[in-house]
Amino acid sequence: MNVVELPIEGAWLLESPVWGDERGFFREWFKLPDFVTHGVDFHARQANLSQSVRNVVRGLHYSMAPEGQAKVVTCVHGTLDDVIVDVRVGSPTFARVEVVSLAGDAGRSVYLPEGVAHGFCVTSEVGVLSYLLSSPFNAPHELEIDPFDAELRVPWTITGEPIVSAKDAAAPSLAARREADQLPLYRS
Repeated sequence: MNVVELPIEGAWLLESPVWGDERGFFREWFKLPDFVTHGVDFHARQANLSQSVRNVVRGLHYSMAPEGQAKVVTCVHGTLDDVIVDVRVGSPTFARVEVVSLAGDAGRSVYLPEGVAHGFCVTSEVGVLSYLLSSPFNAPHELEIDPFDAELRVPWTITGEPIVSAKDAAAPSLAARREADQLPLYRS
């Protein structure tokens, strides 16, 4: 697996070969030894799968859980644009937005460190995102930021009206979360 550092500190693009033939394809999307080689301590505690239709925007979500929450995400069907936003107060890349295109038949995954916000939009008719979490979902500590925050200007790749949950549509801005002291602190 090829591990490439992304512009957001602590975030990584994971690239692995895709072996295909007339039956379909095979690919690896997570190998713990590759993380260890790059000094990343990640242990999966929960696995999730999210299916959405074209123009769905999910996020921007992050966790304030005391143990932190890192993620490894990949697209297992269709295509989507995965969005990472650094919301760690004190981070040298605070408020930076990074978009990584993922596809079910491509060998790309993304590692998101603790304290960054995550979202995605589906660019195919149907898209399925699979992700591993370093800590389980903990409702009181799970927060969101407005996916259309004017300060962040996320370049969502949607072709029509965005389809957003009521919770995400009502999410506060990054500035409001910062003012309310509801953002994680950067840990180097």
